Amino acid sequence: MDRLSSRTILSDTFQGTRDDFSTQMALIWGQIKAPLIVPLLRLAVIICLIMSLMLFIERVYMGIVILLVKLFGRKPERRYKWEAIKDDVELGNSAYPMVLVQIPMYNEREVYQLSIGAACGLSWPSDRIIIQVLDDSTDPTIKDLVELECQRWASQGINIEYAIRDNRNGYKAGALKEGMNRSNVKHCDYVVIFDADFQPEPDFLWRTIPFLVHNPELALVQARWKFVNADECLMTRMQEMSLDYHFTVEQEVGSSTYAFFGFNGTAGVWRIAALNEAGGWKDRTTVEDMDLAVRASLKGWKFLYLGSLKVKNELPSTLKAYRYQQHRWSCGPANLFRKMIMEIITNKKVSSWKKVHVIYSFFVVRKFVAHIVTFIFYCVVLPATVLVPEVEVPKWGVVYIPSIITILNTVGTPRSLHLLLFWILFENVMSLHRTKAAFIGLLEADRVNEWIVTEKLGDALKARAATKAPRKPPLFTFGERLYLSELCVGAYLFFCGCYDVVFRKNHYFIYLYAQAIAFFIMGFGYVGTIVINS
Repeated sequence: MDRLSSRTILSDTFQGTRDDFSTQMALIWGQIKAPLIVPLLRLAVIICLIMSLMLFIERVYMGIVILLVKLFGRKPERRYKWEAIKDDVELGNSAYPMVLVQIPMYNEREVYQLSIGAACGLSWPSDRIIIQVLDDSTDPTIKDLVELECQRWASQGINIEYAIRDNRNGYKAGALKEGMNRSNVKHCDYVVIFDADFQPEPDFLWRTIPFLVHNPELALVQARWKFVNADECLMTRMQEMSLDYHFTVEQEVGSSTYAFFGFNGTAGVWRIAALNEAGGWKDRTTVEDMDLAVRASLKGWKFLYLGSLKVKNELPSTLKAYRYQQHRWSCGPANLFRKMIMEIITNKKVSSWKKVHVIYSFFVVRKFVAHIVTFIFYCVVLPATVLVPEVEVPKWGVVYIPSIITILNTVGTPRSLHLLLFWILFENVMSLHRTKAAFIGLLEADRVNEWIVTEKLGDALKARAATKAPRKPPLFTFGERLYLSELCVGAYLFFCGCYDVVFRKNHYFIYLYAQAIAFFIMGFGYVGTIVINS
């Protein structure tokens, strides 16, 4: 009996303590809500709506430009002169420009044969082309394999050379720069760059070089990427949707209007004179390709994008590799913006409109606003408005603008339209990592110069698919549990919204799902990618 009494007393005490704690928290929340939380949240909503409008205007503008380009048939051949290079009996092969092909590598066991073979298969007079394999591998076995492959092609009459360095200073930019300093490169007119997983078609040079030969104002001809493993899993399909929009819309708009876009680092042909005038390769950021493109543009050079010319390559097929890649692609541009903003503003060789395009459209909207508004607005601010009903968000900012932006993003990959919902979830998950990386680059914090080479699988993709045995991974790791807890919070917010609609008559049903979607996104998106790659 005494024991029962004790338990009853303890239970009552615990219940009283819990009630007191809940009461205190409610009092604290009530005291800080009106004077602090509500004004701050309203300010955040206003800022996010402004950024949403910036992104919306940018997307609609590019959509209109693409529509006009298609309607009026503004193909590259109509904007720039293109004529096939003809044989000259007197000059012989010297009528053809000297071309340098560079293939930077780093421990590329799975793809080195593919890229070297494709480069050696390029159709061009054999005495007018030099192929450089710039190997920074740290694995002695891989270095020997790559060197043997180069020797095998050299024995067949291909002008190919194997180059190594004592260090990896400057990473890819350092390797390309050292390759350009070799004595046999001085007579080259153009340089073509292919990453280790890129496989150009034999006619690649015949379709690109004539543009540079007949149009002296052109510095760069950029080809489009074609993904050989886009159908490997759902994650690669999501990547394909994002990158196809980049090529189909962003690159095409930049090429058609301002003759400027960011060099993609591979599958492009540079005029060496333009490259040298711009200052050559620099390793001050992890986006040496974008750095060179911006500097060349400020010198007055123009760029051309060939959407009809596609080069096969590989997408990251694991979440870890994709996250490292996205960190570099988000951190590097922000860091480059920090270093070049004043140089762009004070430049005298380009028009003010081009400066606005580079600063506002290319950097601010695409490299900052696009990441920040996706994460802060949809993953933080909107869910917070569920807990603070005093703060209202207009329908156009939650439903209409995001819907239009999302639909416009599907232009590049119409075959994946049915995967739109998954793409939204995936992009919102990655927005956290991209936003963090952008601030790291802007503030030059730790990891600002982190360079982790994206893992490539090459022919191992087929072997892995054939030999992959079913396995059961651990059900949930700590990180997955964290995301699942956010999923539960999303469900809680959803039911809070339902309560508002049914009982309080607040009519939040228009953006009810948007309020809770952020936490659903982070839960389903992360766990989904784990399941896909398990």
